[in-house]
Amino acid sequence: MPVHRGADLFETAERRWRGLVEARPDLVPAIELQRRLLAIVADVSRELDEAGVPGLSLSSEYLAAKLTRGMPALAGEPIPLPMPVLGPPLLQFCTTLGEGGAGDAAAHIETALSTGEIASASLLAACLARDQGAVRAGAVQHGLAPDLVWLVAELAAGPLIHLLQQQLLAAATGEALPSALQAWNRGYCPACGSWPALAEVAGGHRTLRCSFCAGAWELTTYACIYCAESGEAFVTAAPNEDRKDRRVEVCGACGAYLKAIDLPELSPYPLLSISDLETTDLDVAAMEHGYARPMLKDFSRVGAAGSPGRAGPEAGVGKPGDG
Repeated sequence: MPVHRGADLFETAERRWRGLVEARPDLVPAIELQRRLLAIVADVSRELDEAGVPGLSLSSEYLAAKLTRGMPALAGEPIPLPMPVLGPPLLQFCTTLGEGGAGDAAAHIETALSTGEIASASLLAACLARDQGAVRAGAVQHGLAPDLVWLVAELAAGPLIHLLQQQLLAAATGEALPSALQAWNRGYCPACGSWPALAEVAGGHRTLRCSFCAGAWELTTYACIYCAESGEAFVTAAPNEDRKDRRVEVCGACGAYLKAIDLPELSPYPLLSISDLETTDLDVAAMEHGYARPMLKDFSRVGAAGSPGRAGPEAGVGKPGDG
């Protein structure tokens, strides 16, 4: 994946936003909100780079063994949280989302985080563990919008999980780990276990792009990424006959869908969300026909060794000591 930094990154983003405004003027408010959110994400990424966040001490052999068992590399691993870097952006994202249309719902989350009613570290830990159940339960308990709480946590934790994914997998050396990655034929991300936001097709390669860490991987078979259906129930279609470069893969077996878009090159981090925004009409088309995106797979109760185990106390999102 090409590396974009600083001015080049924002040049690429602005070029894509300009093209999107021309094609979809109705998305101007969403684009402006995305521009502000990605500016914060970029700042957090830069701070993490400058802070020199220590990587996880996980051997290539250990990670390869996990992948061979179908376990994402980071599933069940204790991830140190650099709260001085990640804590303040949680509040920034709330403010920005509130000004961008989320209103009181975002303000209530910001208050809960500021007062400690929701523990920031616990929220981020649950998000990194992909424990949607814990986040939703904590949000409902405190009268907050669950989906918005999850979004705020993902925005803040995204730069860290991307950095870890790059350290552990993108720069994989030796034989065992690259071979395990090459053999990975599952629809969820080999790094964090999330579903892809969409497939980006560049240079003839259908590359799945993780919605959380922006990881990129290819499947060895062409089938539904959720249930592996490859028969007549799995169909790829272009809702707009004039735009064959934008397609949706739908599965009649499991009722799920995946967007696919042709691009000159894969989107650099953190610009994958632009591809997602560019294809919102594909989401609408799929959902109008009864298809939906499934919940994340639950790896939160799996220990680091890959066997079932209790999640640590960091999996909750309430005050320290809450059950």
